[in-house]
Amino acid sequence: MCSEIAPAPDGDLGWQPRRDLDTHGYLLLPAAIPADWLAPLRAAFDTGVIPSPDWPVPRQLDWRHAQVDLDGHVQRVCRLPALLAAVHHILKTPFFLSQVEGREPCPGNDPQPLHRDAAGCAGALMAAMVWLDDYGPENGATQVVPGSHRAGEPTAPPQILSGVAGDILIFDPDLLHGATTNISGARRRALLLSYAAAALYPRHRATEALRGVRMDTAEIFGAADAPVAERLR
Repeated sequence: MCSEIAPAPDGDLGWQPRRDLDTHGYLLLPAAIPADWLAPLRAAFDTGVIPSPDWPVPRQLDWRHAQVDLDGHVQRVCRLPALLAAVHHILKTPFFLSQVEGREPCPGNDPQPLHRDAAGCAGALMAAMVWLDDYGPENGATQVVPGSHRAGEPTAPPQILSGVAGDILIFDPDLLHGATTNISGARRRALLLSYAAAALYPRHRATEALRGVRMDTAEIFGAADAPVAERLR
């Protein structure tokens, strides 16, 4: 089971969470979002919900999808020190925020098959999920297979995560994962964040319109020298 250890105020994860992230492929940061941030984040989600046909590429009909990437509260979450520290620990190279959107399973949604998100980009992408509502087996929480980001057949059974609004899940996109069915009908809003190594910027930039990305993605993290705008554009 992955550790649930709150990071230091400066974002330092400590050796045990870093070890867990390496070993299990994911890390849960409990109550990482300040309580007074939740209301504006939920408001940003609800305001940004767009019907499936109105996206550049239609989305699943049994999910709600929200454009939230221009919201200041959402952008602040994407820059939490502990989150950036975890991403840099895995990527070990300068990186950028490539996408952030809201997702929520509708009541009775089809469960997602266990899947990986990073085909062909192993070691160059990281993802995070920020829960805006309490989550668990009843309302479609994500399940993960610990250690399945590594080569070889996974040996651990899937685990359905549970916790409270304000938790953050950081995970390797090569980790087997998938949402379960929202059988209770209770809300389970979440923000899905995607980070990518700076070397992938031209490729991601070329597909921003198809993915509904509106924000400026040129800011770079994990570099100590030149400003991002001069490096990525």
